[in-house]
Amino acid sequence: MRKTTINFQVELDENNVPERIIWEATDKPEMAPSETKSISLSLWDQQQKNTLRIDLWTKDMPVDEMKRFFIDCLGGLGQSILTSTGDEFMASETHALCDRLITHIRQQNSPKS
Repeated sequence: MRKTTINFQVELDENNVPERIIWEATDKPEMAPSETKSISLSLWDQQQKNTLRIDLWTKDMPVDEMKRFFIDCLGGLGQSILTSTGDEFMASETHALCDRLITHIRQQNSPKS
């Protein structure tokens, strides 16, 4: 059986706030570790029938990038819903939510007259 490994290293400040997040994977094209500003990991607990989540971001990640990150995550989930379940309605609704959130961000960032 083939195996792969994904590792995250989180450097914390004195208040346990992430300063750096480094990740590496055995299947990653570049062998060197890479730095990222945010991770969002979800795990399904079969025993408890619920989702366990790990969301981390560095203290210097800009808010506008964080919002974009969340929209991208939602869009990816929409595609995963379609791929894994074939539920076109759920996928469509998830993508529609992403479109509304993008519009919201654009309105927030537009110059006020």
